[in-house]
Amino acid sequence: MLLCITNLWFADARAQTLTLTQAIDQGTQAYPFLKSKQAEIKSAEKRVQASRTEFLPSMIVQDQYTYATSNALNGSFFPNEGTAISTSGGIRPDNIYQGTTGSFVSAVIDWRIINFGRVKANVKAAEADHHRSQSDYENELFQHQVRIIDAYLTLLVGQKLVDVQRANFERAQTFKNVVDAGVKSGMRAGVDSSLATAEAVRARLQLLESEQREQVQRLRLSELVGQVQTDLRVDSMRFYTTLPQTRFESDSISPKNPVLRLFQSQMDLSSARSTALQRSMLPSISLVGAGWARGSGFTNADESFRMDFNRGLGYQATNYLFGVVARWNLTNTLRLKHDYRSEQFQVERFRQLYNDQQLRITRQNREAETQLSVGLEQARQAPVQLRAARQAYNQAQARYQNGLADLPTLLQSFVTLNRAETDGYVATSNVWRFLLLKAAAEGDLSIFMNQLN
Repeated sequence: MLLCITNLWFADARAQTLTLTQAIDQGTQAYPFLKSKQAEIKSAEKRVQASRTEFLPSMIVQDQYTYATSNALNGSFFPNEGTAISTSGGIRPDNIYQGTTGSFVSAVIDWRIINFGRVKANVKAAEADHHRSQSDYENELFQHQVRIIDAYLTLLVGQKLVDVQRANFERAQTFKNVVDAGVKSGMRAGVDSSLATAEAVRARLQLLESEQREQVQRLRLSELVGQVQTDLRVDSMRFYTTLPQTRFESDSISPKNPVLRLFQSQMDLSSARSTALQRSMLPSISLVGAGWARGSGFTNADESFRMDFNRGLGYQATNYLFGVVARWNLTNTLRLKHDYRSEQFQVERFRQLYNDQQLRITRQNREAETQLSVGLEQARQAPVQLRAARQAYNQAQARYQNGLADLPTLLQSFVTLNRAETDGYVATSNVWRFLLLKAAAEGDLSIFMNQLN
């Protein structure tokens, strides 16, 4: 008994009704794609921190112990992108292949104190990339919220249409039973039974089709919420008891629209990158300092050496160096010029994409206003249609029962009533969806959400 009660409790918990606010909150917190965007923002933050380390001097320290020979010749050689091993020793007529130990320790500091804004430009480019990641997340968050609301409204009207078709099927089944009884008693023609059966089957098919659409939409909404569920229910709230009251007039699209902010951030990022490339073509001036010490098993006097292991491990000669170094990679500027011009074209590309999105959003905004205006009028006319359809059905039913009308006339009023019931819920749902389209075009969900308060 206790197990049964527990199972019923869990079943009721799983089938709990979800409000729109709960759906939005769960979807924004649990949706994996949004989490990936958040990780991208954190990654961009680390890249900003990494770019700022370029302001610090470069310091390299190393300590080595070797065992090597010291054969040498006069003359130079070119390493040709290979590893050049420095050999320090005297020139002898014969090579000596007996080695001895050596040691070398060094510390080098290179601080590029003047770089003509190259490091600052790199930091700004990293910050622009971080801003683009944030704008991308905010846009995806906004679009996801719009998708959740749209799926919520679609599932809600799906639930209503299932109720309508279920009532329609029950009405058709009851009518079929009445007709069948009349046929069996000889008061009705046999064809009436066939027509009533066909209408009942049609109503059953409509019910199955509406249940199928409802379940598909339920799965879609549950996916957007972050967990696929087959028993998710949504609360009708005020969607079918009131209509939006606000009238809208065409306004210019705000640059705060998340879509426009995203394209603006992409344009800013390309502009920052082009500036960084331009600064990379300039020279840099560094303060350098170094200190090093060497030890060797070879003596400084007569090129003799000792095989003792500890002979070359001690430091015997020390040096230091301080100076100013100017570097300018002249040939690299040729490649950077092309990269800079390429990035300038990217800036122009994103500028035109911004204009394209602005044009598209303006069209969507005007279109939403038109649809909302027409949808409100349709929703106001739907109750008139429903009352007339019910009156026509009741009159046709009474006339049929009194033998004043044939069955096809009654079935026509039956279909008209079902369509009127369906149109009423669809018209009301469309008004809210058109309002959502308006809010999406404006980039402000409060336009929609404020109507529910």
